[in-house]
Amino acid sequence: MNKQMNVLIVDDYQTMRGVIRNLFNLNGFENTAEAGTVEDALELLKTKPFDLVIFDWYTGAMSGTEFLKTVRANDNLKDIPFIVVSAESNPETMAEIKAAGVSDFIAKPFNKATLSKRLTALFGE
Repeated sequence: MNKQMNVLIVDDYQTMRGVIRNLFNLNGFENTAEAGTVEDALELLKTKPFDLVIFDWYTGAMSGTEFLKTVRANDNLKDIPFIVVSAESNPETMAEIKAAGVSDFIAKPFNKATLSKRLTALFGE
């Protein structure tokens, strides 16, 4: 796994973005950028190449489904892996997330070991 990859963290709570960034740092990743809304994330995705987006399903005025559809419609961005993080894990939300085509899901709160496991499953050793 390339620990030099560029990771975009998208969450409307600054504190949570910091927690997620710290968990990436603890796993050896240092190239992280942050966005407080999916709209801001879309702007960042246009200006810099990212290898992974980790985002809260409920961030900003645009739904998580709309965000993914917008990104997947762009040929330059369509193959970026997406990990959803959310405190919501009810059956309806999980069905919506799965149908949207995300790469993985992590329930909040989570720790370094959980993130490490998910990254290894997604990218290999």
